[in-house]
Amino acid sequence: MEIAARIKDASKEYRTGDTVITALQPATFEFRKNELTLIIGPSGSGKTTLLSLLGCVLFPTSGSVYINEKLISGMSEKELARIRLQNIGFVFQNFNLISPLTALENVMQPLRLMGTDRKEARARAAEALGRVGMEDRMQELPKNLSGGQQQRVAIARALVTEPSIMLCDEPTASLDIKSVRIVMEELKMLSTTGKSVTIVTHDIRLKPYADRIIYVNNGIASVTQPDEDLFH
Repeated sequence: MEIAARIKDASKEYRTGDTVITALQPATFEFRKNELTLIIGPSGSGKTTLLSLLGCVLFPTSGSVYINEKLISGMSEKELARIRLQNIGFVFQNFNLISPLTALENVMQPLRLMGTDRKEARARAAEALGRVGMEDRMQELPKNLSGGQQQRVAIARALVTEPSIMLCDEPTASLDIKSVRIVMEELKMLSTTGKSVTIVTHDIRLKPYADRIIYVNNGIASVTQPDEDLFH
């Protein structure tokens, strides 16, 4: 299976005076296309740090991060911005939609940033909204959409550039049970169309959707579930 991203002995530390805080101990994982990976752990465990390394938002303190076999260490901020825009789609807990813009205009934004002309951007954004079942709400403002509908617009925005990697940070935390199912089914479907989908969560109800689970606790990431209860 084709590898979309990988980390090799990647760790993250923060220094405050003489104190060193280890957010993530050295970890090695591959993230493959056509695969949905859950990163599960409690708050403060290091799971968002792992996602941020994959998203090229943080550089590792040690080790390496590769996106589509390109080593990100040493890249300029401009190169990193291009990698994030072209290769990585982000989905957040709070949707991060732009309030005065319609659903369609929100989804167009990444394409406009890439320099795509308005007509093509509109067509591709409409297609992306159709893929998540939101074609009939394209002209609605975010305030007129439910939480689940807003998250589906956010997913459309993440996939409109056809990234190989989709990174989701607690995408179901603000949703009711029905919306959780709909959103997870959308993300699972996307993982079968050549994308690598990685979801950070503390919600064990998402486990049935996963092809693989990485457990993170106290900065240690492993595919082996810890003995202790992570969720209390």
